[in-house]
Amino acid sequence: MSRFSHVSSLMIACSLVTLSGCQPKEKAEQQSTHPNVTISQERPLTIQGNASGVVSYAPAVKAAAPAVVNIFTTEIIKHNNHPLMNDPMFRRFFEFHGMNSQESEPRSGLGSGVIVSKEGYVLTNNHVVGKANEIIVALQDGRKAKAKVIGTDPDSDLAIIKIDLKDLPTLPFKTTPTEVGDVVLAIGNPFGVGQTVTQGIVSALGRNGLGINTFEDFIQTDAAINPGNSGGALIDVAGNLVGINTAIYSRSGGSMGIGFAIPAKLAQSVMIDIIDHGQVVRGWLGVEIKQANQNFNEDGSLNNNTSEGVVIAGVVRGGPAAEGGIKPNDVILSVNGQKTKNDSELVKMIAGIKPDTAISVVVKREKQEVELSVKVGKRPKVEQPEMSDEEQ
Repeated sequence: MSRFSHVSSLMIACSLVTLSGCQPKEKAEQQSTHPNVTISQERPLTIQGNASGVVSYAPAVKAAAPAVVNIFTTEIIKHNNHPLMNDPMFRRFFEFHGMNSQESEPRSGLGSGVIVSKEGYVLTNNHVVGKANEIIVALQDGRKAKAKVIGTDPDSDLAIIKIDLKDLPTLPFKTTPTEVGDVVLAIGNPFGVGQTVTQGIVSALGRNGLGINTFEDFIQTDAAINPGNSGGALIDVAGNLVGINTAIYSRSGGSMGIGFAIPAKLAQSVMIDIIDHGQVVRGWLGVEIKQANQNFNEDGSLNNNTSEGVVIAGVVRGGPAAEGGIKPNDVILSVNGQKTKNDSELVKMIAGIKPDTAISVVVKREKQEVELSVKVGKRPKVEQPEMSDEEQ
């Protein structure tokens, strides 16, 4: 799995082959849906054409591309200036004599972002700006501005930065359902060649278990996405934001037709939480989940049995689960009457519950079902490990 660092490709969706053009309205009305941020209203899809088919997505690109920005970052990397500094004895010797054993070196990064409000809020990926010491945002109209980080959410790999410029173009969130087969466009700056638009369809919805983020609900697309596209926009044929391009599956480092985007609905929710609270507040149980191979038994034979619940490998001492009576080897069958089929579903379910809320948890323990009352805690912030150049 490889991430990419900048996107400007724009994807668009049209489900009727008899259409010859998809033209969004020139302007999206502004509606103040939140006291701290003005979000554009979704652009309606107006279609003109005949049986010759769609001939151009230019209207959608013209409407959306100005709100997709290039992000240039600088990160100060500290490393030992001599191989001997890796030896603890030599390191203590130089530190004792006040000699600096490390040197700093700037590292440049490239990514994309999407302007989503007139106040200058820009959505992007956490892995693009999370460790940056300086962030420069470049608009399609030639303007540039320094950006400050408002907040990051490593669990979803989203971040909000802000620029101080006037008359900013914005990209409205798509609020109507996205379906498999919808035509989409990806807008970004692949390999730093300049803003580029690629086209494809929504290949799948709800992709999870990929090991990319803690919380995964990806839109999968075959629109070409390459390194340099992280944080860019995935749009529909009306020029609405469908998702934030985040990762690709690749054996070569380039596009293989399998890209992943964070849905606009999740991105908007994370943005509002960060603007209001400075972080995303999620529920937490404090358990370690047992990872089992559901396709094979221990002897290597095929397992045709449907797994029941989520097996708990361990609990955090003093955590919500331990305080509520959950024990290692318990199998969580349901939460508040809702069955738990797999670990990602359980994590997502608990994350959506407000901290300090008491919930009913039914567990299977030694062939007996036990109902427990557990008070949900607040999920602690987790620092993501630094990614290699190949992963970015």
